[in-house]
Amino acid sequence: MTVAQRRGRRIMMTPAELDSFLAEQRTCRVATVSADGRPHVSALWFAWDGRSLWLYSLTRSRRWAEMRADPRIAVVVDDGVEYGELRGVELSGTVEFVGEAPRTGESFPELDAPEQLFAAKNFGLDAMPHDGRHAWARLTPDAIASWDFRKI
Repeated sequence: MTVAQRRGRRIMMTPAELDSFLAEQRTCRVATVSADGRPHVSALWFAWDGRSLWLYSLTRSRRWAEMRADPRIAVVVDDGVEYGELRGVELSGTVEFVGEAPRTGESFPELDAPEQLFAAKNFGLDAMPHDGRHAWARLTPDAIASWDFRKI
């Protein structure tokens, strides 16, 4: 169950606007928590399937190690330069790890759709290239907050 946005309803995105925005953007910022409680934020490409954010991360990264230790994360996707153009989405919840880690391309039907979306969006390809260094984490958000200052 996703928590409903309570503040900023006037500038929040509709479900259709949110889907369109997340489908067109490439880069998100993933916030994880270190073992000592310090936050860590890193940029990452993603795919949105209309329900979940699919994160394709290096398995030998600090981000991956922190997600494995504590799968609670927050993600921000934003865009705009001038104040009146700013728009974005914050998604938070618990990630689930899907497929083998690292991903080598072994058949895993649950990854067919996100890999097709990711390959087309980020590489202009029909199929996902696998390098044996990345793996998938899926965030089906518990809470979503959005803003679109163009509505002001």
